[in-house]
Amino acid sequence: MFDKREIDALSTALRKMAEGFADLPSVETKVDFAAMTAVLGDVAVRMQGNYPYHHPLYVGQMLKPPHPVARAAYALSMWINPNNHALDGGRASSAMEKEAVADLATMFGWSNALGHLCSGGTMANLEALWVASRRNPGKKVVAGRLAHYTHERISRVLGLEFESVPATETGVMDIEALNGLLKNGDVGTVVATVGTTGLGTVDPLPEIVALRDQFGFRLHIDAAYGGYFIIANELEASVRTVYDTIKQADSIVIDPHKHGLQPYGCGCVLFKDMEVGAYYKHDSPYTYFSSSELHLGEISLECSRPGASAVALWATQRMLPMTPDGEFAGSLNNCLRAARTFWLWLLSSDDFMPLMEPQIDIVIYAAKAASATASSERARSIFAAAAKDDLHLALVSVPAHIVATYWPDVVIDSESVTCLRSCLMKPEHEQWLEEIIVRLARAANVTNH
Repeated sequence: MFDKREIDALSTALRKMAEGFADLPSVETKVDFAAMTAVLGDVAVRMQGNYPYHHPLYVGQMLKPPHPVARAAYALSMWINPNNHALDGGRASSAMEKEAVADLATMFGWSNALGHLCSGGTMANLEALWVASRRNPGKKVVAGRLAHYTHERISRVLGLEFESVPATETGVMDIEALNGLLKNGDVGTVVATVGTTGLGTVDPLPEIVALRDQFGFRLHIDAAYGGYFIIANELEASVRTVYDTIKQADSIVIDPHKHGLQPYGCGCVLFKDMEVGAYYKHDSPYTYFSSSELHLGEISLECSRPGASAVALWATQRMLPMTPDGEFAGSLNNCLRAARTFWLWLLSSDDFMPLMEPQIDIVIYAAKAASATASSERARSIFAAAAKDDLHLALVSVPAHIVATYWPDVVIDSESVTCLRSCLMKPEHEQWLEEIIVRLARAANVTNH
């Protein structure tokens, strides 16, 4: 996973970039490289204390290593350290951001959208809900019970009323419950999630759009995790229908630092209506005079923003175009196949009870035991035993009624069940699945004694 050829490619690119500044007087920067080497050695040792997020045996949280071209492009830009707030601070990188964001909008079927990069999905969702509150002032925000907790927290920050919509037994927003809330007439924004971070489920967008046509709310889609699967060609038919409906939203959030192969933090917010840019209008006494072109700070709540994120994303999308027949989409298909194969294995297991069939690449499964409480205890034991064998899983709390839907024989003696969760988000996971299963079975066997 640590290939010296990345450093060689970066060195070649650095020499190429230096040619563009060859006419400038030379400047000597004094650095004690012996001391630097020693400190970097200390850093390397400290970094060994991490879990192996980069390795396929890590199937826990949503941590995917950046593509080598993203790492190198990000590092390359650090010799310039551009700021994509105003064009005079990031002239080249701002242009790259506009191009990269336009490509993301095109991926969703939008040809003339407004958008920019953010520090992550939280900030991107904050901007989307802030704009929504300006469109529908005084009205509440609603999101599914299993949507990311950030929506409720952001609503509080913005001073907006928030309400959760119950989830069905399949882990998606309950349309009948949403319809009941909408009849009160006080809902201004509905947040639909395409790829919940807990269960990997996608909300029923066609039905939500139908309600939008009836009640006139603003539709925001949080596709921070699952958005890129829109170009995958191995989605189940009903899930494909959801993805085909995304373009009917008013705003979309996607995180390139998840499936987009980017370093943290790189999120993106997109608006279908370019006129919402008027809400960002503000005066700056010294930053917007270098060009009559759009400065990205004029359409962003954040001020200083790393141009390096834009450079890395642009380079990745240049090398791996986001097309259904390309290498990038192929890696997403690998993840989908790995999740489906893993779920099928769990169906035949004596130790695990899989819940809903994965809609994308997240698999949720309970540890078999006599009761919900005992299942939770065993899941935590398997989690610990697997980690000792270098297989890193995750735990998730699932409402008991959802677990009972897929496991009717279990005695429900708690409101929720701690289940195991695997994010098979690395393309290598498909090849490593056999080894993952061997180690998981070994961990389960340890807990039987």
